[in-house]
Amino acid sequence: MMLVDHVRGGTNSPAVPIEAFAMPPGMRMRYDLPDPALAEFVTGYAIYTNVDRAPMINWYLPAPAMISVLVDAGPLDVSIGNHRFGPLDRASLYGPTSRAFRTETHGGIAVGIGLSALGWARMTVRSAGDFHNRVVPLAGVAGPAISTRLADGLDLLDDDAKIKPLLDSILPSLFRRPHPREDLIRAFGALTVTDGVIEMKDVADRLDIPTHELRRMATRYFGMPPKLLLRRARFLRSFIRLITDAGLNDYSKIDSSYFDASHFLRDAGTFLGTTPRRFVASETVFLKASLRARAAVIGAPTQALHGVHKPAPSTASRSQASEPAASQLRG
Repeated sequence: MMLVDHVRGGTNSPAVPIEAFAMPPGMRMRYDLPDPALAEFVTGYAIYTNVDRAPMINWYLPAPAMISVLVDAGPLDVSIGNHRFGPLDRASLYGPTSRAFRTETHGGIAVGIGLSALGWARMTVRSAGDFHNRVVPLAGVAGPAISTRLADGLDLLDDDAKIKPLLDSILPSLFRRPHPREDLIRAFGALTVTDGVIEMKDVADRLDIPTHELRRMATRYFGMPPKLLLRRARFLRSFIRLITDAGLNDYSKIDSSYFDASHFLRDAGTFLGTTPRRFVASETVFLKASLRARAAVIGAPTQALHGVHKPAPSTASRSQASEPAASQLRG
């Protein structure tokens, strides 16, 4: 069984300095890119490890949907706003969030698999909006077989460098079914990470669809109404610039669509539940490290600002065809 002692941290990607994964003693972090055949559906792999079994609190930024699998871990509870989820199943699905969320862990390994909106569209017929600000067992959405394959496969490893190849081999079965609206989902996804784009009518015009269709599409595949989704992306772009580049007192770096600093701070109340300064001063050890490590490996510091990938080459279908038919799961 894979244990915390088997995790060294780092990445399989070349030319990333080990300093990008610096953590306090007893904690380790790993980021890896998925196979190119999965890049449209999976935004990245994140592995967080803590050898200490004492309770630990961590806060994380709002994000798109994510699969999480626990290995050699104690109980994990998640709080989103006034709602508490847990102890979580070993394999869980975090729905899209519009609030910062709090975790209480007791050591172990957490393997995170970020999902894009296109990945959601292929994974399940369920609406992502039904899971907004919720955490549920993965088996209830993707079926028990995929949960078992992930948990059992991870248990058999003895080196965290083997996690990426394992996930690359298991996950194609989730994304076999093409969706008829993939071009629209891609186009809207690209607009959500574009500086200055905030008005729903502007987005609808750019996509050449009615606003009511945009609203349905955003909720169905991205998990929330388009206005909230665009505001979340705008806030996170600005917040991350402040804490990584400019410093919390330099508001010249915030998104161009903000009227002023007070406008930005109102959004902080919505998405963080507090001021940026208080949030950064809270329990954010893994968050701060992940912003640095993810940017070094994947390019964007947080999943919510992940760029949209072009369709994978035809080798994807050959890779996916190698998966056993029994693992073709749909929620």
